[in-house]
Amino acid sequence: MNTRPVFHGSDIEKICEYYHLNKEDIVNFAANVNPLGLSESVKAAAASHLDVLSSYPDREYTSLRETISGYCGIPADFVLPGNGSSELISLLIETRAPKKTLILGPTYSEYSRELALSGSSQDYYHLRESDDFVLDIPDLCRTLENGYDFLILCNPNNPTSSAVLTGGMEALLAFCRAHDIFVMIDETYVEFAPVVSNVTAVPFTRRYHNLMILRGVSKFFAAPGMRLGYGITGNKDFLEKMREKQIPWSLNSLGAYAGELMFQDLEYIAETRALILSERERICRELEDTETFKVYSPYANFLLLKIRKPGLTSADVFDSCIQNGMMIRDCSSFQCLEGEYIRFCIMKQEDNTRLLEILKTF
Repeated sequence: MNTRPVFHGSDIEKICEYYHLNKEDIVNFAANVNPLGLSESVKAAAASHLDVLSSYPDREYTSLRETISGYCGIPADFVLPGNGSSELISLLIETRAPKKTLILGPTYSEYSRELALSGSSQDYYHLRESDDFVLDIPDLCRTLENGYDFLILCNPNNPTSSAVLTGGMEALLAFCRAHDIFVMIDETYVEFAPVVSNVTAVPFTRRYHNLMILRGVSKFFAAPGMRLGYGITGNKDFLEKMREKQIPWSLNSLGAYAGELMFQDLEYIAETRALILSERERICRELEDTETFKVYSPYANFLLLKIRKPGLTSADVFDSCIQNGMMIRDCSSFQCLEGEYIRFCIMKQEDNTRLLEILKTF
């Protein structure tokens, strides 16, 4: 029996091998990476400063932390740079050593993997399709009363693209503080939100010490290969314990240098947001009139669609798209996501138009 494998958003090489396609001919709508690519000014500056690789990075990453401080509007001593958010997820879980964890799902599988390595028990709190995947905070709080000491959520969430806004987030953080529950918020996609200040929990790090926020440059700044992530917390004792466990110089010199430039590239940031916001609105508007798909209000640079046409599967839509040179995400591998769903990110206008044409044929 020839069973079609389930592919991750970064599995473009495996997909091309399976479908006998060339990687160069595929538009990757599954990786959620900024379609503008790496900033040209950052690219040029990094290329002309390769000599930084001949020196060890500053072990404290002082200049980088100061730059992130200005970018996020928090003190530099709240910031811990790392080798991508993956390293920081691992460090945070190892340092916190939770006993009983609740994960907001469906979501990124790396949280569960790291928790399994830590020995913590883990459960999922399922966002409900009947609520359009909008979090019911009072109901979540009632669930958290069942002995949980650690909560993980991605905001905006992957793959639903839904978000907890700041009013609800503060209520949740206050509840968790009162019940001695530490909260990890992955804000990988927050810079794509329509209004970032309505979603980010960064300002709360000044008042809530049961909180750490993780971010990176992989998606918004189109630099997944740089492996630059950073954590933000006002709990300086906890941050110092994480730093003690961290491998020295985990971020290389070139990554630290280029990272500083990225956060200060205001033209690139503005261009990215203009593209994503305008195209997201257009795509939603065009798909809302289709009977085949249900579209959920997106806060990230990707959309989740539920297939409503009887007999049509996510694998069917994936196959049609990939045969036309467009790779979307078949969401059948996500836990807590019952039914037929696809996810795709926002690319350049002409590519988005091609994808819309395919989706409208179903």
